[in-house]
Amino acid sequence: MNLKLLLHRGMATVVLMAFCLTGMCITTDDTPKSQVVEEGGTGPFKAVMKEDPTLKEHTIFVPQDLTIFNEKTPLPVLVWGNGACANSPWEHYKFLNEIASYGYIVLATGFFPEEGKPYRGPMSRTEQQIESIDWIIAQNADKNSPYYKKIAVDNIAVAGMSCGGLQTLYNCADPRIKTLMVCNSGLFNESNAGSAVGGMPMPPKSKLKEIHSSIIYILGGETDIAYGNGMDDFHRIDHVPACAANLPVGHGGTYAQPHGGEFSVVALAWLNWQLKGDVKAAKMFVGADNELSKREGWTLEKNALMP
Repeated sequence: MNLKLLLHRGMATVVLMAFCLTGMCITTDDTPKSQVVEEGGTGPFKAVMKEDPTLKEHTIFVPQDLTIFNEKTPLPVLVWGNGACANSPWEHYKFLNEIASYGYIVLATGFFPEEGKPYRGPMSRTEQQIESIDWIIAQNADKNSPYYKKIAVDNIAVAGMSCGGLQTLYNCADPRIKTLMVCNSGLFNESNAGSAVGGMPMPPKSKLKEIHSSIIYILGGETDIAYGNGMDDFHRIDHVPACAANLPVGHGGTYAQPHGGEFSVVALAWLNWQLKGDVKAAKMFVGADNELSKREGWTLEKNALMP
């Protein structure tokens, strides 16, 4: 090999080493991140949390083995928005992973969570939920996608916590939505809008009339700072089936508890009923003798259109 070329390559290596020693090492490793959370969840379809280079600024939770899903047994979709408008599901990853392990693909707004580190970057965008829906529908139709003909594109839930719940309500009119889950959240009134964090979406209460699907509010009881807003929303909704489930744990919910705690139990029952037609799951909410009201600490209110 040419001596000058060898010397040139040697100098490049020295320069790169020098940059690394100063903490400025440049890497070209852009391999998508993935992580198995809590041994894949407690469900029958062990899940994985991962990135996809074709869906920027999102984190995916999905069963590790996709071979068992097809057109006859497709994966319903949960689109998720985070609390505090965080552009990472770092506070909710256990909850979301648990849902995926029961046979869902979860598309969460924001970057892959860093181990043990809270997200401190720019706020998320309301449009990211719509990007998730667009992307998964395209993936289902793409012969080159691992999700080809494996997605129940007519069974899409949109959900979110706190600011993510406001994003969900902002997007509620999208005709592709089958059901909504608003967690620790609710629209602000004119009288309390000044207490909202800057940058949050702030649709008016009239936005509730654009809801065309069933909806559940999952709240943390009277100590939840969003309790008043969420319950006010619920009491205004009279044109679609709506319910409000409360557990007195405050605004933080149970998302960080192992496997998402009690909130994941209720969310899964709702999704299994609304997106999979699971009659057993429906018993959690249906009738005066519903199972949710028997669970410790929970209360359930329903409007006239709920069975």
